[in-house]
Amino acid sequence: MSARQDIPRGGAPVGVLSEMTSVEARSVIYLRLWCEGPDQQAEVWNNLATTLPPHRARKALRAFETLCDLCFRNARRPMMRHDSKCSCVGGDEACFANFVAAAGSCEREDAMLFISNIVRPGAAPILVQFAQEFALALHEMSATPRISSQIRSPALTLH
Repeated sequence: MSARQDIPRGGAPVGVLSEMTSVEARSVIYLRLWCEGPDQQAEVWNNLATTLPPHRARKALRAFETLCDLCFRNARRPMMRHDSKCSCVGGDEACFANFVAAAGSCEREDAMLFISNIVRPGAAPILVQFAQEFALALHEMSATPRISSQIRSPALTLH
């Protein structure tokens, strides 16, 4: 069996963080952090709180928290994520990032198509509204069009 066949579905590298837009890269990084646990979830909150006005930060955190909860509860299979030091992006992470970006650009049908690769199709419509709210906050935070792949992300291991 080749190494490619050993990679769990959704974990195969399809890109790198440094080539993503700020919204896409932050989506992946925040997803990695969120899945790592309470300390890293606090890191997501701190980043939002120091970058956005308080009311916007709270709204963005609620949207992201709900988005993650609904994604995981309605997942078609476990969502795969890469290690914190990994600069590449797996298929599931890329779907999530493209979903958030499309929702934030009011491309509802595209957003639903992306998220339907991760969750059961019936869950897609409700997820779009939370992704749109979260993406709007990420757009506000984006001072530059690209985000560094050096931003800390959680320790989850695929390779």
